[in-house]
Amino acid sequence: MSWSAQQYVAFEDERTRPARDLLAAIPLAEARSVIDIGCGPGNSTELLVQRFPGAGVSGLDSSADMIEAARKRLPQLQFEVGDIDHWADEGRFDVIFANAVLQWVPDHAALLPALAGKLSSGGSLAIQMPDNLNEPSHRLMREVAANGPWASKLAGAAGQRTDMASASDYFSMLRPLCARVDVWRTTYHHQLTGGAAGVVEWFKGSGLIPFLNPLSEAEQAAFLEQYQARVEEAYPALADGSVLLPFPRLFIVATR
Repeated sequence: MSWSAQQYVAFEDERTRPARDLLAAIPLAEARSVIDIGCGPGNSTELLVQRFPGAGVSGLDSSADMIEAARKRLPQLQFEVGDIDHWADEGRFDVIFANAVLQWVPDHAALLPALAGKLSSGGSLAIQMPDNLNEPSHRLMREVAANGPWASKLAGAAGQRTDMASASDYFSMLRPLCARVDVWRTTYHHQLTGGAAGVVEWFKGSGLIPFLNPLSEAEQAAFLEQYQARVEEAYPALADGSVLLPFPRLFIVATR
């Protein structure tokens, strides 16, 4: 997939709020070794630096564009391009922070215990994942993809997101390795200006990427036109023209 740091940070305040909430739930008062996996443009990494000023903080992301943006934002830190499912660093880390990234990485039953195994004693694995595959925003992506002239090109697009397990399944994955596992779900209601167009702009920086990348520019425009028309029906504009976008997210903090 091709990620754009510029498109992603168009809604930086809204995207960073869950990272703040996740960080607030980490029980550690101090940390020495902290890594932000799926660090994006460094907005969440910046929070980690502020929370743990004495720690060695680093970042990892599969997108070179995101890493370039993170390096510009935090030039004093070390950032690397790499895939989480091939991340070979054994640690030990006091904090492994994974904000809005593991939904793109497969096989959570193997991945999450492997990440917990990289923690130091008392260290925390902190995870936040969008839990919105059944929301109208994503259902409509799949419907437009399946019923347009681009259907064959987009046959595998929906499968790039990993299906979420249940809260109890995630608890069971991590509890044998961790002394404490907290799991909770929060639905944010983001006010987006521009009505349905604002919703489309939001997801152009995340969920729409697998659906747009395989298409030509003309096909992308046609896809987005159909998608926006469907979004307008699903998310009616408020009196001021804005839209409230419900966005459920699953949080996990597992402390070893």
